[in-house]
Amino acid sequence: MDRKAKRLLLLIVSCSAAGVILGGTASWAESKQCLKAANVTSECLTQDPVTNTLQGISTGFIAGAGAALGAAWQLRHED
Repeated sequence: MDRKAKRLLLLIVSCSAAGVILGGTASWAESKQCLKAANVTSECLTQDPVTNTLQGISTGFIAGAGAALGAAWQLRHED
């Protein structure tokens, strides 16, 4: 594996990891806030917090990987 490929892989992994952490944390916090609201809705009660958190994690992963690929593509076309 050459140096550019290693750098690209590191960029994708680090951005994806950041997306996983941010997406999971945001979804988990949102589900907790939903249950602590003054008027709890039926939608809030029927949502599974674990499923909601996993959806946030997967969305964060895809967003992080996409951002890394977009940044790498932009840098490649500037050279």
